[in-house]
Amino acid sequence: MRVLGVDPGLTRCGLGVVEGGIGEPVRMIAVGVVRTPPGDDPAERLLTLQTEIDEWLQRYSPDAVAVEQVFAKANIKGIMGTAQASAVPMLAAARLGLPLAMHTPSEVKAAVTGNGRADKAQVTAMVTRILKLQVAPKPADAADALALAICHVWRGGAQDRIAQALARQKAAYAAQAAAQGQRVAR
Repeated sequence: MRVLGVDPGLTRCGLGVVEGGIGEPVRMIAVGVVRTPPGDDPAERLLTLQTEIDEWLQRYSPDAVAVEQVFAKANIKGIMGTAQASAVPMLAAARLGLPLAMHTPSEVKAAVTGNGRADKAQVTAMVTRILKLQVAPKPADAADALALAICHVWRGGAQDRIAQALARQKAAYAAQAAAQGQRVAR
């Protein structure tokens, strides 16, 4: 499974692509950060993000997109920019029909470090170790994007398979009930 991880932000938006599967090593395909000037119009900044994310989707052809779920902090202005930036990869995934996952920061930290309260340095260190990188990805937004992608490969892949199995089971039940002339409750 190939996953594009996005650590959303208007000033710095981390992008990372990894490939792997459950029980397989995860390897980095690409990592980067999209930067937009804080003084620019927000619409132009979002357009820059959209253009870059669309290019990454075309270049790396991920099977899924994982985005950090925005949570409320005291800085409302910062949250608004992050929320707006997180919509860009969500829409891009929807346009392409790609599965989209939203992972909380604590879920990502727990997946890569074993501790949902790990700090950025611990996350970066573990991403570097997991991906067997010679140099730690910088800035932290890049490491966070890779951590999101790793989290989704490890957790999301299993969740996707469970959802697919449940959908197949429901379809089989519906077909069986239809064959028997019964109505299936939704």
